[in-house]
Amino acid sequence: MKSLFSFKRGKESKRVFFWILIGVAFLTLLLVEGILPLIDEMKKTQEEISIKKMTLERYVKVLQNRKVVEEELDRAQKQHEALQKRLLLGETPQLASAHLQEVVKKILERNGMTLRSFRILEPKETPSYQKISIHIDFNPVNNLLSLIQFIHEIETHEKELMISEMDLIVPNVRNPNQIQGSFVITGLMKKGETKPKEKGG
Repeated sequence: MKSLFSFKRGKESKRVFFWILIGVAFLTLLLVEGILPLIDEMKKTQEEISIKKMTLERYVKVLQNRKVVEEELDRAQKQHEALQKRLLLGETPQLASAHLQEVVKKILERNGMTLRSFRILEPKETPSYQKISIHIDFNPVNNLLSLIQFIHEIETHEKELMISEMDLIVPNVRNPNQIQGSFVITGLMKKGETKPKEKGG
């Protein structure tokens, strides 16, 4: 009777062990086939989300930078257009010199001054523009305020003008208010493209 009971217990133990083994195998299979792929998929999804988030942040940054760049370009364009309006008219130094002479004559006349002589000087190259200069001699003026006003109008003219040289004298010491002299007045013109020389033959 005792041996029969022991036999039954041993049989039941084997059966329990068998079912435990099956359970472990099932859990292992579930882990390998179900849970681990799911974890991998979740990791991939998180990585994709992270990559997309970084891409979106870069895109937003690019858009912000583009807006800044566009604003800078717009500001530079407006400054360029404003400066273009301050340049002397004319596509050649000769035409620009004629325009400068006309402007200076009008300012002289407006201030009761007369031109004695003028001379067009050689244009000078700069990286972006050409400097156009004329040398003028004016007849004696009796009103110092007229001379001061002339200088002021040159320096504040809508065109980019400047007095490069100035030579003033008092021809009659008995009349110190009478002044005559000369100016070198300079303006800017757009720098033209240099055409290559054609080779002969």
